[in-house]
Amino acid sequence: MDLMEFVMTKLGWVNPRALAWLEKRLKRIPVVRRRIERESAAMMKDMEASLKPYRDEFAAYTRIPEAGCTHGAILAEMEALKEKEEARWKEGFVSGAVYHGDPDHIDFMNQVYAIHSQSNPLHADIWPSITKYESEIVAMTAEMLGSSDANGKDPGEEICGVVSSGGTESILLAMKAYRDWGREVKGIRKPEIIAATSAHAAFEKAAEYFQIKLVKIPVNGDFRADVRAAKKAITRNTVAIIGSAPSFPHGVIDPIEELSEIARRRGIGFHTDACLGGFILPWAKQLGYPIPAFDFSLPGVTSMSADTHKYGYAAKGTSVILYRSQELRHYQYFATSDWPGGLYCSPTFAGSRPGALAAACWAAMLAMGKQGYLEAAKKILETAAWIKGEMASIPELYILGDPLWVIAFGSKSLDIFQVMEAMGKKGWALNGLFSPPAVHICITLRHTQPGVDERFIEDLKTSVKTVKANPSSRGGLAPVYGMAARMPFRGMVSDLLKRYLDVLYKP
Repeated sequence: MDLMEFVMTKLGWVNPRALAWLEKRLKRIPVVRRRIERESAAMMKDMEASLKPYRDEFAAYTRIPEAGCTHGAILAEMEALKEKEEARWKEGFVSGAVYHGDPDHIDFMNQVYAIHSQSNPLHADIWPSITKYESEIVAMTAEMLGSSDANGKDPGEEICGVVSSGGTESILLAMKAYRDWGREVKGIRKPEIIAATSAHAAFEKAAEYFQIKLVKIPVNGDFRADVRAAKKAITRNTVAIIGSAPSFPHGVIDPIEELSEIARRRGIGFHTDACLGGFILPWAKQLGYPIPAFDFSLPGVTSMSADTHKYGYAAKGTSVILYRSQELRHYQYFATSDWPGGLYCSPTFAGSRPGALAAACWAAMLAMGKQGYLEAAKKILETAAWIKGEMASIPELYILGDPLWVIAFGSKSLDIFQVMEAMGKKGWALNGLFSPPAVHICITLRHTQPGVDERFIEDLKTSVKTVKANPSSRGGLAPVYGMAARMPFRGMVSDLLKRYLDVLYKP
C-alpha cells in the first residue's frame, strides 16, 4: 500500500481539492529527497578536508608498525599536533570545551594523573585510595548542592551518588535508575519521562538506549520549560520529569521548584540536570545573583547531575550523579551473583575505569576550595554581563531569554549561521542552535583573560557587517546548519550526522 492509498483508507472520503493538493506534494517528496542527498554529499566532501587537516602533514597508521616507534618520535609528533591545536582554546576563541586552562592548573592535573595512571577502581582492594577520592568527591558535591538541607528530614533519605565519566553517562545512569524503579515499585512496563525541548540530547539518547518514551514539552517565550504542559503530559507511566539548571542551548534555568513539586505530589521522580551549572550556580547565589532554588533543598528533587570536568575544573572525564536515597541509587547499580568468573558488581556502565581521573577530580576540588570557586564564578559572570550589555547594542542581533553566562543570540534580519561562519573565519568556535536558529557562546575562565571579551564583541560587530553586506555568501558550516534547519525530513538530518561520524573515523 502506497502513501496515497493509506491516506484514503484511513480517512475514507476526503475533499477532492485537498486530495489533489496532497497528491501533488507527495509526488515531490522523492525529488526533494534526491536534491537534499546530493547537497549533503557535496557538503560532506567539502567538510572532510577541514575535519582531516593532518592528512598531508603526518603519517597515517592503518596497521601496527612492524617495529615499534621510539618514544622520542611519538612524543615529538604529539607535541607538534598539540602546538597546532592549543593556541585556539588558550586564547579564548572556543565556546566552553576548556573551562580552566591555566598552565599551572594543567601541570598540577597532569602530575596527579601520572601518580595514579595505573589505578582502577574496579579493584577496590588494590586501590582503596580511589574509593576514598570518589566517595569524597560525591560528598563534597552533595554538600554544595543542598545535602545539609535534605539529609535526615525523611526516613531513608541521605544524599548519595557516584562518579561517572561525564554528563551524558550521569544522565543515562539516572534514567536507567528511574526506569528500573518504575518497573519494580510501580509495575510500569512502558516508562515515560517528561523533558522540555531544550533539555540535553543525552535524555533522548537514554530514551533510545533504555526503551523509555521521551515526552517533549515546549518552552515558553523565556525559553524555560512550560509548567502547564509538564502537568498535562503526566500519565500513569511517567517515571520522572526533567529540569535543566541551566539548559545547554539557551543558558536559562527551568522552573525547577514548580516542576519538582508537581513530581513530588504525583509520586514520581524529578531530575535536575545541573551538568552545566552545578559548579557555578551555588557560588553565583553566594555572590548575590538571583538564582532560583534548583537543588536538594527542594523536597521534590530526587536526583541531580553535575559535571566536575566543566566548572569543577577537573580533567575531562568525570561527572557526579546524585540521588536523594540509597534505595534509588541501587537501581543504577549492576550486580550478578552466578557468573562463573566470580561475584561481580559495578556502580556505572563501565567496568574498569581510569582511577587517575577520579584522583585528578578530587585534587582539583581541594585545590580550588570554596574561595577559588567563588572567584572563578565572579569573573565568569562579570565577563558574561559585559558581553551581554555590548551585544544588546548590536541592532541586528537579539539575546534569547535572560541567560547568566551561556549567551544565545539570533537575528531577525540576517542568517545567523552566516554570522557564525564569519566568526569562525576569525578563529571563533561557537555553537549553532536550532528552534529558533541561533548561536551561543559558553563563557569560561578562558574568556575572562584581559582583552578576550573586547575582541569577541569587536569581531562580532565586524562579522555582522560582513554578512549584512554579503547576505548571499555561502561556505563552510553555514550551509550545513542552514540546510539542517530547513530539512523537511528530520531522519535525513540524522543520516547526515551519522555520515559526519563516519568521516571522523576515516584515517
